[in-house]
Formats: sequence, C-alpha cells, structure tokens
Amino acid sequence: MKVDLHVHTCYSVDGSLSPESIVALCQERGIGALAITDHNSIAGALALRESAPFPVIVGQEVSSSDGELLGLFLQERVPRDLSAGETITLIQEQGGLAGVPHPFDRLRSERLKGEVLEEIAGELDFIEGLNGRVTIGEDNRRAQEFARRHGIPCTAGSDAHCEHELGRAYLEMTSVDGSKGQFVAQLPQARLGGGVSPFWVHFFSIYRKVRNRMAGE
Repeated sequence: MKVDLHVHTCYSVDGSLSPESIVALCQERGIGALAITDHNSIAGALALRESAPFPVIVGQEVSSSDGELLGLFLQERVPRDLSAGETITLIQEQGGLAGVPHPFDRLRSERLKGEVLEEIAGELDFIEGLNGRVTIGEDNRRAQEFARRHGIPCTAGSDAHCEHELGRAYLEMTSVDGSKGQFVAQLPQARLGGGVSPFWVHFFSIYRKVRNRMAGE
C-alpha cells in the first residue's frame, strides 16, 4: 500500500487542494492512505477523515520556535511558537507521534535548527527520510542517514500543496487501517517509495500564500 504521510489541503495558507480533489487524486494514483498535515491546523484533516473512503491520519505541521515539526495521530491542534521540546511533549501527551519533516533541506528557512535536532533526537518517533519537495537529493539522503545513526524510523511524504505533487513520495506499507498501533508496528519494515517533484511546484504555493495574505485570509 502507498501511504503519503505529508499532504496539505486548502486549509493551509499555501495549499490549493480541496478534500474532494484529494480523494479523487488518491484513487487515481493508487494512494491507499495518507496523513493530512496542514500548517498549524487540523481542520482539513478532520474534514477529509469524515468523507474519505480510505484511512486518513490526522496530522499537523507545527511551526515551533525552533523550526517545523510533524505530529501524526492527533486528537487536537498543537499550538505554534512553542519550543521544539514543548511541541513534542504536547504531541505525545495526546497520543500522537512526533517527527521532523525535511530536516536537512538547505533551501528551507523553516527547517528545524540543526543543534536542536541533535538535542531532541532521542525524543522523536520518526524522521521524514524522503520529502517530495526537497530539491537537492543529498538533503534527503542526509535525513535517512541521520535516522539510521539514531535508530529512528523513516517516513516519506510528497509535501503536496497542489495536484501535481500528491503521491509523488510515499511509504510502502503492508496495510494501514488508520490506527496508531498498526502503523507503529509496521513502520520499521516500511520502505521509502517514489521520488521528488520538480522545483517549479514551489511557485504554486508561493503564489497561493501571497494571494491569500493579500486577501486577508
């Protein structure tokens, strides 16, 4: 089963995908399950979970004061602008899994600070080893090596903000029923699949973010 663990909807300020379009694209591209990880919101994930005919993991890409973190299997929204350590605690206290997206993407100012990544490595449940928006391949490979060195499972996700990206990068798993227990049990044996999107997809999210901010959204 292909599982895309990093997807944004139109509930993200830079996303354009509606819940309805995500369902259609997943069915067209053979994505059997996914995690919705909007920026500082779980509203899109909750909306899609109610309507999708496949398992949807409620997630969030959280803007901590130290850089971005990912929460999966969330029950409630995690507040932004806390430290990385505080953010991880809030994710795990509600039964979620805490991880780091695109940890070595040198072109993203939002990535987690390197010194903080080393400090919190022992608290993490996963590292995103393959991110579909990472432009320089070596940066994904560094993430995978970091995960191996610290004994942390790897995940993969397209980081889709528009329809061209959904399902580009994914995790190959035996099956996913939407439960945390099954997911955790299978994660160590899962395989990274797919690849990365072309660089020009970033312009779609930049345009969307500027347009929404000008509109006051």
